[in-house]
Order: sequence, then structure tokens, then C-alpha cells
Amino acid sequence: MVLFLLEKLRAAAASWGSSGMRVVLVLVAVAMVMAGCAGPPKLGGAPNVQVLDATELPPPSASDLIETDRPYIVGPFDKLVIDVFGITELSDRKVQVDASGRISFPLVGVLAVAGNTPGQIETLLRDRLASRYVRDPQVTVNLQETVSQVVTVEGQVKKPGLYPVVGRLTLLRAIALSGGTDEFSKLNEIVIFRTVKGEQYAALYDLKAIRLGAYSDPEVYANDVVVVGESRARRIFKDVLQVVPLFTTPLIVGIDRLGR
Repeated sequence: MVLFLLEKLRAAAASWGSSGMRVVLVLVAVAMVMAGCAGPPKLGGAPNVQVLDATELPPPSASDLIETDRPYIVGPFDKLVIDVFGITELSDRKVQVDASGRISFPLVGVLAVAGNTPGQIETLLRDRLASRYVRDPQVTVNLQETVSQVVTVEGQVKKPGLYPVVGRLTLLRAIALSGGTDEFSKLNEIVIFRTVKGEQYAALYDLKAIRLGAYSDPEVYANDVVVVGESRARRIFKDVLQVVPLFTTPLIVGIDRLGR
């Protein structure tokens, strides 16, 4: 809409003159900025979404971190490193969980691991090996790469996308993974969407206040969606300045003249 109006004004500039053009552009910019700043946008249109104060957003339960086909911690296509102490042939073996949540390991065969933590998988392997071939096996399982546990970061960030959740992840860290905010980011409109026990929640955060230490950096969990708001005012003024890059007088002077 902004670009359409600017094109119309540009076409009429010849008849208005350069000073008239600047005055009209200022009017358009101010009017649209005021409209854009009238109030914060409503958070989505999804049913049963509860909007809470930032300090009230509850942490998810273990089941909330499990999607239909992506179990908690270890899920399809995650990569594991498995070591059996003292047995060279069974050490430093890199395996990938298949689409059905299973792995294949020597002397064990096919083993279902989806939905288990690395520690639980260690126990499964230890029991299977001990019951067949190895006496008192010492098994270690480490998560090398995860693609089943991710957070979505989108909106006004430099690199929107899906990012893995390994260990503790906070809001500032999640935004840093996405390349950080850009020139159009609205730092006081950062929303985290989360599902807890089937209920959808959304909480509004002020990134600048977090950076200043006004309150703690909130933790972000797998399957959360982080949305960084857009400052329409900055985008509108950038569009205006692309048409009229240099004003001979400050904008406030142009606005003041209109009132006389």
C-alpha cells in the first residue's frame, strides 16, 4: 500500500513541484506511522490460546516435547555415537535412527530407541548385550546430532528457520542462532508460542528489557515458536526516504508548516 501511494505521488510531482511533493510525503508517512503505532497486534487467531504475563508462562511437560512422529530427546534421524568399553569393534560407532525410530547395532540387531533418552538407550543396549554375548558390558551413548528437537524462530530476524535444541536454550540464544534482529525488528513485541498438555499459550517479551537485565532471559523449549515483531514505522519511513532521500529541512519543520 505504501509503495502504491508513493508511485502515485511521484507521478504527480511534476505538477506539484518539489516542495509540494515533500509536504505530501511527510503527511503520508506520519499518517501511516500513526496508524501502525495505534496498538500492538492481536496474537494470532487460533482458538483456545491463552495470553499470559511473561512470568506466568509454564514450562512444558515431557509429553509436550514429543510430536506425533518426533519423540522426546532421541527421535527419527537423530545421530548417536555408541561405545562399548574394551571392545574395539563396538566402540565409536556412529549410528542414525531410522524413520521408524530404530537403530541397528552389532550383536544386538534392530533396537527401537525413539522416545528414550541416551541414558535409557544405554540400558537397553547393555541388557541386550549382557543377555547374549558380553559379560558386564559398559555402554555409553551420546547424542551427536538432533533434528527431531527444534525451535522455530521467524519474523524480523536475519535468518528465520528451525534450530536444534541441545541442552539449555534461552530466548536470547535462540534469536542469536537466527542471526539476530534486523533494522525493522520491534524489540518489545517478541512472542513465544507453546503447547502445554494440549493447551496453547503465548507470552509477550521485551527483548530490550531482557538485554538490560530488567528480568531474566526466559528458557525456550523444543517445539516452541518464537516470533519477532516488525516495526512498521521504520519500514514506512525507509520507503519514504527511498523516494526523497534528502530533505532540505528536518521533518518536524515540514509538519509544523502544515499547521500554519
